[in-house]
Amino acid sequence: MLFDTHTHLNDKAFDEDRQQVMQRAQEEGVSLLVNVGFNRETIPPTLQLAETYDFVYAAVGWHPQDASDFTQEHLSWIEELACTHPKVVAIGEMGLDYYWDNAPRDVQKDVFRQQIALAKRVKKPIIIHDRDAHRDVVDILKEEGADQVGGIMHCFGGSVEIAQECLDLGFYISFGGPLTFKNAKKPKEVAKYIPLDRLLIETDSPYLTPHPYRGKRNESSYVKHVAQSMAEIKEVSYEEICRITLENGKRVFGLS
Repeated sequence: MLFDTHTHLNDKAFDEDRQQVMQRAQEEGVSLLVNVGFNRETIPPTLQLAETYDFVYAAVGWHPQDASDFTQEHLSWIEELACTHPKVVAIGEMGLDYYWDNAPRDVQKDVFRQQIALAKRVKKPIIIHDRDAHRDVVDILKEEGADQVGGIMHCFGGSVEIAQECLDLGFYISFGGPLTFKNAKKPKEVAKYIPLDRLLIETDSPYLTPHPYRGKRNESSYVKHVAQSMAEIKEVSYEEICRITLENGKRVFGLS
């Protein structure tokens, strides 16, 4: 059974066939998934998905690209949802994005720090978005005591050395579609290094579609291709990777 630990099935890309996408995921063995709402627009439909499907859980947070729009009202809203909604299992995705740089870096850092503090208050793990900002992300995680809640480095793109610092903070390392690409030397190297009990898999649907569907819309059923690549890299069976990453996902999100 598979656990897609990070997806955005509320996205408009699924408006025409969302029910069929959910059905295909279950038919391909996806027994759990976490859908991520990351701003004012995406959090309500994320909660609706979690309320509609038993196997769907929700994460709520604020993406660094939207950091300039973040207010104390939004912080209070996320905190209330984390405390009261039975399907909210994590805070995020949060972090830093220096690739798009849609918000000033000091604003991104402030919003990131506020959400770590929130997660510590509500005792939920955090989901980290890190694009071209590895050093600053890890430094902030250390400075803010994020090891108190732990969480997931979503679609990890850093080095082995950065990965080890994240492991030392109690974080899990998650891999998506890029792991399946033939030229993905660094993700494969890092995946080989990470202990089995800290590995997770994801799709980040509708983005980062794995081979052999690269260039098309991604969906949760394709997480099996990430699991297959991971099994090859770790030199264990596909079934073993499915079992281990399912157990790891349940552990980090506190699911029985």
